[in-house]
Amino acid sequence: MKIYCVNLQEYIPFTGGETLQSVVARLDGRLGFSPVCARVNNKEEGLSFPLYAPKQVEFVPVSDPAGQRCYIRSLCMVLYRAVERVVPGARLEICNAVSGGYYVRITGSSPEIADRVGLASRISSGMEAIIRADMPIERKEKPTAEVIEIFRAQGLDAKVALLESLHELYTIYYRLDGLADTTLSPLVPHTGMLGAYGFVPYEEGFLLLGCNPSDPSVMAAINEQPKLFRAFKAYQEFNRIIGISNAGSLNRAVESGESGMMINVAEALHTKHIRAIAQAITDRHREGGARVVLIAGPSSSGKTTFTKRLGIELLTNLLRPVMISLDDYFVDRHLTPRDETGDYDYESLHALDLELFNSHLCTLISGGEVELPTYNFEKGTREYRGRRISLPDDSVLLIEGIHGLNPELTLAVADEMKYRVYVSALSTISIDDHNWVSTTDNRLLRRIIRDYKYRGTSALSTIRRWPSVRRGEERWIFPYQENADSIFNSSFIFELGVMRDEAERVLRSVPRDVPEYAQAHRLRHFLGYFASVSSRLIPPTSLMREFLGGSSFKY
Repeated sequence: MKIYCVNLQEYIPFTGGETLQSVVARLDGRLGFSPVCARVNNKEEGLSFPLYAPKQVEFVPVSDPAGQRCYIRSLCMVLYRAVERVVPGARLEICNAVSGGYYVRITGSSPEIADRVGLASRISSGMEAIIRADMPIERKEKPTAEVIEIFRAQGLDAKVALLESLHELYTIYYRLDGLADTTLSPLVPHTGMLGAYGFVPYEEGFLLLGCNPSDPSVMAAINEQPKLFRAFKAYQEFNRIIGISNAGSLNRAVESGESGMMINVAEALHTKHIRAIAQAITDRHREGGARVVLIAGPSSSGKTTFTKRLGIELLTNLLRPVMISLDDYFVDRHLTPRDETGDYDYESLHALDLELFNSHLCTLISGGEVELPTYNFEKGTREYRGRRISLPDDSVLLIEGIHGLNPELTLAVADEMKYRVYVSALSTISIDDHNWVSTTDNRLLRRIIRDYKYRGTSALSTIRRWPSVRRGEERWIFPYQENADSIFNSSFIFELGVMRDEAERVLRSVPRDVPEYAQAHRLRHFLGYFASVSSRLIPPTSLMREFLGGSSFKY
């Protein structure tokens, strides 16, 4: 029997029951990299996957997003084992991605926990010993009732609650040195396959750092994000107060009929935060500043609905919002910069006529009037259609666009005249104590639903384009997010349950014989952790309506 190796574009023989790791060893370095996992028939699998029939196999390096997931989740398993050795019985929580790593909390009664510097050093040494010992990480599958008892004995109450809410007959889990855990991604078969990592004190907890994807021998760098961290922390505290912080507690709330109350409370929190941002803008405006409000954020973060709701709150503060679209300031198409593939790069800052844009801002702030351009996307040219605006003393200019926090966008405008808002769906609910929800996955699911319903775009096309979108965000948005005066978290604790049925239906349309099926399959599996929540409970002014439909706003 043979597998077809996508990397080498040739057939490789195997014996029945042989693992992918064994096949890699026989290739004797021909891949040109050390794989950490694989895509088997366009599904992500670990290298411990046994072969019993012909398959299409693509081996995956750590530089691939799937490889990164495998690497960091494996590292989390090692961290859990090390924590149990150093402070037995302590609770480990891996909360969210921030500052180039993953924020970790360790709580318990041991006095050692108070010495975070010393504890970080001991845990890091423990991780190093486990990696150096090249211990096996075994994939297991047992009846869910037995797995629940394993986790109950280990004190993993969040996992117990989750498994009880899923009602599955069998559950897959991993075992390392006698300790069991579940994960959202396949893991490496041996700890010795892991390279660089870091575990250091950070804020009130710790930061787990993986490797640099382009060089696994080098630890990922810390990128301080104090404002983003505070936004995460505020919502996690809110989750703690209402008693819903993970998928198990969320599913229990849904099953007990508490969906309506949960949605109402979460929507009220959004309103509270939008109102607070509007008040901060109003206060600064009354002091002679904040004439221009710049609203930025990555794809599907909810910038458009946020801007509309912010405008309403500003009106209640007796300020009139005037809106400008950055899209109307695109340069003519033949002047548009191109990306590395030679296509027009509309996400580049330099796709905008910065000189004209800054000239208009300065004229408006000084009390003058300007004629706004309109960009004709069919012709690829800027046109003027007699749209003239001014900015009276009781008005503020609202500008939504991905470049809002980039200082180069508004170089000619004094800082005191600007108020910057960063909008992103910072997922603060987790699957369980050791498995966080990726903010990127949350936004991708929003975009898949919206593009399918309102832009005639298939899930396949959205998934295919997503890597390009992410590259644009990494270059033009994320480096500037800490420039924000306010950060608005547009996520909801209930939204994955609301999106589940719609997203699964659209994702099932992705055919199995394309590479994008791996992403579609992974997202469907991920959504399976959340109980469905009826979208009928979502109010028409909700930010979620931007993606689900049924909004009272016009887009």
